[in-house]
Amino acid sequence: MLRHVIAPSSGWTKASHAVVRDRRMNSDAKILLLYVQGLPESATGRPLGELARKLEMKGRAYQQAKKQLIEHGYVHEWRGQGDGGRWVTEQLFTNTPLTRDEARAVRARLSPEAAGPTRAERLSAPPPSAQSPTVGEPTPPSTGGYVPEEEHVDENTPHPPSEAEPEPNPGPEPEPDPKPGPEPEAGHRPTPAQEPGAEARPPQPPPSPQLTRAERVLLSLRHTRRELLLGVGEARALAVEAAKWLERGLTESELRHALLAEPPKGGVRSAVGFLRHRLTHKCPVAPAPVTPPEPPPPPVRALITCTSEAEEDHVFRPLGDETECADCRRATAYASWMVDTDTYDFPPDMTWRQRFVAVAKADALRGEPA
Repeated sequence: MLRHVIAPSSGWTKASHAVVRDRRMNSDAKILLLYVQGLPESATGRPLGELARKLEMKGRAYQQAKKQLIEHGYVHEWRGQGDGGRWVTEQLFTNTPLTRDEARAVRARLSPEAAGPTRAERLSAPPPSAQSPTVGEPTPPSTGGYVPEEEHVDENTPHPPSEAEPEPNPGPEPEPDPKPGPEPEAGHRPTPAQEPGAEARPPQPPPSPQLTRAERVLLSLRHTRRELLLGVGEARALAVEAAKWLERGLTESELRHALLAEPPKGGVRSAVGFLRHRLTHKCPVAPAPVTPPEPPPPPVRALITCTSEAEEDHVFRPLGDETECADCRRATAYASWMVDTDTYDFPPDMTWRQRFVAVAKADALRGEPA
């Protein structure tokens, strides 16, 4: 591809690749974004809709472009009441996508007065004169920031004072402890499901028969070769790969022979690694799905004689329980149509025999002699 471009200068607007290649925004949103980016500082006081009208972008096109710019973080709006009670919408435009928190921080830096409380928040706060004075008498300041020692006498006294203290307000009586249940027998510890506070776990489904058989084969390898000794957890983890062999038609003896055949010359240093490598790399190919045989064709039915009133007897092979051949059934249907419409027009694909039969049946329906 050949390309001829001019280096950008002060009279050009630079567009980032993130904007040009963004497939989530349409061309109107990108054009509006680049147009506002290249405006001078004197045009920043105009709303986005007025700037879009200079590009002949109105109505649905502008609303769609503005919606995409807001969704992708290029335009942010704040709506609130000013000091005069009028609602004001403040817009922030950026050529780099910003989150809501980042846009709020940029707004506070560019317009410090906009970051303060709104008029509604200021009206909701009570004035200083409306606050009630503090109840009580002023106390002397404490020395050194410590509470006087006399106030800790009651807390530090080892014995209660001799004078009767005022009884506190009686609170709600504590609920009686639940009756203790029967103690468990000696030597019997409650299961986690029986312990108080234990959550009931759903029962796990039993393992498939292939997993059980594969685990049994893996645990039996140590009887033939001691170096292939596996723990229960290791055998259970390898049984997932071994079960694939059984699902593909191999028997347990064939699986055991494949795992024991051709041992490495240097011996097996890791039974788990050796068996996992052999189960993964020597797994047989899955058998091709067996296509069911095609059903046999329906039996050929015997020939029967047509029961229609034709000039000569003829036979046909029925498909169901019909007693007339296809030509006679068509002639009968056409004869009824001829009687209803009182016409003798025939379709071009109708044979002469069908026409004679149709005319004869139509005359019979009209009561005319043949």
